[in-house]
Amino acid sequence: MTWYTVCPQAAFMRSIVPAMLLGVAVLLPEAAVGADRPFIEPGKTGQVIQPQAPDSELRGMLRQIDRNRLEQTVRALVAFGTRHTLSSQTDPERGIGAATDFVFNELLAIAATSGGRMTVARQSFVQPVGPTVPVATTITNVVATMAGSASPSRIHVVAANLDSRATDVLNFTSDAPGADSNASGVAVVIELARIFATHAPKATIVFSVVGGQEQGLFGSAFQAALYKAAGAEIDAMFSVDRVGASRAEDGTPDPRTLRLFTEGVPTAETLAQAAIRRAAGGEVDGVSRELGRFVLSVAQNSDTNMRIRHIYRRDHMLRGSDQVSYLNQGFAAARFSEAHDTPAHENQDVRVENGVQFGDLVEFLDFDYIARIAKVVGATMWSLAQGPAAPKNVRINTATQSSDDTDLVWNANTESDLAGYEVVWRETTAADWSHVIPVGNATSVHLPHFSRDNVFFGVRAVDEQGHHSPVAFPTPSVF
Repeated sequence: MTWYTVCPQAAFMRSIVPAMLLGVAVLLPEAAVGADRPFIEPGKTGQVIQPQAPDSELRGMLRQIDRNRLEQTVRALVAFGTRHTLSSQTDPERGIGAATDFVFNELLAIAATSGGRMTVARQSFVQPVGPTVPVATTITNVVATMAGSASPSRIHVVAANLDSRATDVLNFTSDAPGADSNASGVAVVIELARIFATHAPKATIVFSVVGGQEQGLFGSAFQAALYKAAGAEIDAMFSVDRVGASRAEDGTPDPRTLRLFTEGVPTAETLAQAAIRRAAGGEVDGVSRELGRFVLSVAQNSDTNMRIRHIYRRDHMLRGSDQVSYLNQGFAAARFSEAHDTPAHENQDVRVENGVQFGDLVEFLDFDYIARIAKVVGATMWSLAQGPAAPKNVRINTATQSSDDTDLVWNANTESDLAGYEVVWRETTAADWSHVIPVGNATSVHLPHFSRDNVFFGVRAVDEQGHHSPVAFPTPSVF
């Protein structure tokens, strides 16, 4: 064990006080901690950052994910023939209405096991006439809300779209089974709701099945706008869209990879924010990109047995899923998707041409693959809800011309089990954070001879159980 010293800025510029005298036990090498405003000695650049291992409760939850239940849900949704937004809302056996009733009843039964913590509601609205909606149409989202036990105002949303389509986006009569797009995502959301229902996350988790996505993201746009108007604290949103096929278009298997799409420059960035971002070099550090890095730190491990390919785009080129609706409102959001696209099995009329089967059919899905992706999504949602919120109002001092030193300040978190904060840093060319410096339960830190121009810095919160928050990227400021 190595003891390092801390010098609160005002009192100890002339002397160094051992950490032991301050009542601080620093058990990790190359770390300095303290209260108030710690002074970290030159050369102490921290430890190599490590992933967050799943806690025992999460491990038990991941073991409950049932590939057979996932398959049953997908087959039940496919059996409705089509789930096109314009299809029947009254036929009990075919169309979007029957599929919506199925999802509502499934989530209602799950909520009954939650001890009152989960509530389920239909969220309906009328979408006016437009290019993809020839007549005014009622669209319904089904929303299961699992209230947080300690921080209920903090909300994390996992969503999948229910609707499907054939080749022609206006064709609501032909079969559109939508096995992969997106019965697979809906199955994951329902399965995670089933497992989470008997637990008590600290923050709120919303399990949402949205409508109208194929016609223009209408259901998620309505939902995100409601949250924005209500001033909701949406810490994270994930779209789970097409997560069922584990083979590439040429048939090559890739059963242990999934993609995570995140944007760097925020969609809803203002002109003033853009100017600051350009001056500071924050093009790859928007809140959604930090969310993606958090996913890699908590959900890429032996418990999920999956490799997460972090794609630096907000979605497929020139396309977008329901996370875009949340990005438009300024929320952090990302998309989980299978590793490869197969156009013949996406949004196609069911047919055989030249011996090739077209259509989004169950036969092309890998349910063990879906189960592993459900573990990744589950590990992400649980880790977010159990851990602290990312620090707010993180700023990096630009008051002096010299950039040889770095000063960071942030607002204090409100969690009762907060242990403290960590400064993280990486080279400007690195894809992810590489080092961590614990700084104790402080709201500022001075890093001498550690240039703010040479590396990127961030701050994250840590609770007493070792759960860490996503990283907050600092805004240049004068203080």
